[in-house]
Parts: sequence; structure tokens; C-alpha cells
Amino acid sequence: MTPSSDIAFTPTVKALQAARGSRDAYARQEARGGFRTVINQDLAEFVAGIDTAYLATANAAGQPYAQHRGGPRGFIRVIDDHTLAFADYTGNRQYISTGNLADNDQAFLFLMDYAHKRRIKIWGQARVSDDPAIIARLMPENYRARPEQAILFTVTAWDVNCPQHIPQKIDAAEVAATIDHLNARIAELEAENARLKGHL
Repeated sequence: MTPSSDIAFTPTVKALQAARGSRDAYARQEARGGFRTVINQDLAEFVAGIDTAYLATANAAGQPYAQHRGGPRGFIRVIDDHTLAFADYTGNRQYISTGNLADNDQAFLFLMDYAHKRRIKIWGQARVSDDPAIIARLMPENYRARPEQAILFTVTAWDVNCPQHIPQKIDAAEVAATIDHLNARIAELEAENARLKGHL
């Protein structure tokens, strides 16, 4: 049995790790089985809270391509303990990811949570579905986008990156809500201050 982390740690990668001093740490991880392979509660909760992902594919010749995918929080759904899925909305209609997956189902998801400085890497295979029932099931409620197809992603392995060098970015809607709350509180305090001055 090879460790699941071998999906990323090729012999060349391992040789580089050995040359640069990190091989022992990753060898210990491999002894425990490598990367995680099942969607657990931690991953499910992370997926439910994000609105940003990057889908990487490669064509038959190996030429890579990465594309942003986004939507309301939870737009990526957990279907079962090995499958993630999301509605794929109409965009610029280049169909590069779709074409790549038709030739090569190997895919990679890079999930970002900038507010909490967390990122998760997921390796697997992806396929496109045109099934209206699946698309309807995955379409976020009241989201103003036109779904064109669905992407179903079978998870082979996943790993959590350290937060080092991730810039902390706060969601604009959350900032606006906080500012609104603070402005309302300031207005209350100013009104109370004016009332108290009137009693002096």
C-alpha cells in the first residue's frame, strides 16, 4: 500500500524534500497513511463556509489550467464521504475546464478562507453532469446566476496548508454589516448623550 500523499509526493518531490531537509517530517506523515482520503466533519464544515474555490484541470497533453469558482457560502455541497459537487454557472463560454475534463478527469480543488487564513488542497477526479435534477439540487437558493451544468468531484486525497503568508481579507458584506451596527450604536449613544445633557 502506498500512502495517499504519494499523489503529490512523487519520487522527484521526495528527493527534493530529502535534499532540503523536510523529508523526515513527511515520511512520518506517510507512516500514518499520508493525506486524508475521506470527507470528514472538519472538511464538510470548511466547505460549507467558503465562497471561493479554484478548480485546476489539465488537457490531454498535460497543459494545466486553473479557474476561479465562486458563489454564496456553501455553494460547494458534500454529496457523500467521497464526493463534492457544485452548480457550474454560465460564464464566458470558453469551456476550457469542461473540455479538459472530457479528455482528462484528473482535477484539483484549492479552497480558500481568507478571513480565517485557512486553505485546503483536494486531489481527485471530476466529471461534468448535464442532468437537470442534479443541477437543480446543487443550485443555491435565490442566487442570481444561470446554471449550465454541474461538476462532481470525487475526492482521492486532501490536506490542510499552514496559514503562513496567507493575507487576511475580510468579506465586504461582513465589514458593511459591522459598520452598520457600529453606526447604529453610535447614533444611540449620541441620542442618549443629548438626552443627558438636556437634563443638566
